[in-house]
Amino acid sequence: MAFDIDKFREDFPEFSKSGLRIYSDSLIAFWAKMGDLQLNVKAWGDLLDFGMELYVAHNIVLAVTAQDTATLGGVPGQDIGVMTSQSAGGLQVSLDVNSMLEANAGNYNLTFYGRQFLRLARLLGSGGAVAI
Repeated sequence: MAFDIDKFREDFPEFSKSGLRIYSDSLIAFWAKMGDLQLNVKAWGDLLDFGMELYVAHNIVLAVTAQDTATLGGVPGQDIGVMTSQSAGGLQVSLDVNSMLEANAGNYNLTFYGRQFLRLARLLGSGGAVAI
């Protein structure tokens, strides 16, 4: 399948070239290639293009977060999990993250795109592809 980067940017304008951050075509193409290797075409059927876009968006967010962390002097790739509370001065905010997390979702819970992708994958029953 040929991934259409322009269509991806149209469907997900937050990754367009006109935003505050420039998401390179090469970054998008890299994750599209990874998706090609991992998504089962038969299982996804007509939803393959949308599933691929969600997969790409999820992985771009994770990659860019790691890049931002490294730029700020942190350790790229270091996971801290989903934030459940935050405080500043005398103000404290807690969020009920369990209401939106997917069970046994691993890193797919770290982005909105990942959760959408996983919900679709589970509905379609698209586990890993196995060559027989």
